[in-house]
Amino acid sequence: MTSSIMGYQRKDGRKGIRNTIVVAYLVECAHFVATEIAQEFRDQDVQVIGFPGCFPNEYAQVMMERLCTHPNVAGALLVSLGCESFNKPRLHNAVEASGRPVNTLVIQMNKGTAKSIAAGRAWVKDALDQVADVPRAPMAMSELVVGTICGGSDGTSGISGNPAAGKAFDLLVEQGAACIFEETGELIGCEEVMAARAETPELGDELRAAVAKAAHYYDTLGYGSFAAGNATGGLSTIEEKSLGAYVKSGASPISGLIKPGDVPPRGGLYLMDVVPDGEVRFGFPNISDNAEIVEMIASGAHLTLFVTGRGSVVGSAISPVIKICANPDTWNAMSDDMDVNAGAIIEGQATLDQVGREIYDTVVNVATGQPTKSEALGHREFILTYKSFDPIGPACLPAA
Repeated sequence: MTSSIMGYQRKDGRKGIRNTIVVAYLVECAHFVATEIAQEFRDQDVQVIGFPGCFPNEYAQVMMERLCTHPNVAGALLVSLGCESFNKPRLHNAVEASGRPVNTLVIQMNKGTAKSIAAGRAWVKDALDQVADVPRAPMAMSELVVGTICGGSDGTSGISGNPAAGKAFDLLVEQGAACIFEETGELIGCEEVMAARAETPELGDELRAAVAKAAHYYDTLGYGSFAAGNATGGLSTIEEKSLGAYVKSGASPISGLIKPGDVPPRGGLYLMDVVPDGEVRFGFPNISDNAEIVEMIASGAHLTLFVTGRGSVVGSAISPVIKICANPDTWNAMSDDMDVNAGAIIEGQATLDQVGREIYDTVVNVATGQPTKSEALGHREFILTYKSFDPIGPACLPAA
């Protein structure tokens, strides 16, 4: 398989498949101003991201640094109220060091809302003109990072959409891409199966420990990652849901375990541990699909495969989301929001291999510039909250 992808060549050496300007608020008090700035450029690739908290959090700081220097990002406008605790000079310097245009707009120093919006729009307009000349360069499949997630799962997810995504992952890994699957809280019961696929026994132990941590996290919360909609859709237990979620990882060996913001060092298959380290604390929320997409983007994902049975309409800021619909009834009801009809497997109109190939081809098409359904509709969801993670150990990346 040959790649026809022409990436945007960044000065830090990486390549992107989009050329996005992000308007990043650094506290919730600056969210409105950031949104009003970006609204002026609704039909252009200008997207709002941000961290709402006022108290500093190293996880959020690192996430914002990774996101504002993501390969798909061409430049960043940082919008600050002025008195929040976010370390804006550190973020500004990180973006500047990557060779991207960056500006920090402080509302309290810019005479308030209206003048800040006007100044922000003027900067974004100039930045768009500047990044229009970013050079393009051939991009190999081995330079691509792809995430996968499932949400709104039902009884069809594990027999059509998720295994088809797994087939696509196997094709991508074969071509040298880095593929990330996640949500250890939805892999409870699959830890031994995953450990058997690990490249080393030590990595296998790390995979087991990550799932055990997730089980403790949800036990402390008093509920698991199992929603009423899952039960209505035909799932009965977290173990049953886990089996369906697991198969989207495909059959390739597992090359490593990463945490949000860790960039895979090479091609291969990686599990992302999204459950916070340490004891469960107030303010560290239950896991959500949109937050997990953001975390995979922070780890370099150029795009994300999103498998759904019940139906989901979300996209994401920065990186495109490809919707894979597992349920033929949902496809018939919501095809305007879906990119791939994996329900055709259930109806006997296609095989797992055929839909897996279709997903792979869709990845290539989107990477070459074709918008996904969520992109075309204007979906740019984004969530970033408080969390805390310990650094990964050497056993987590045995072949780094």
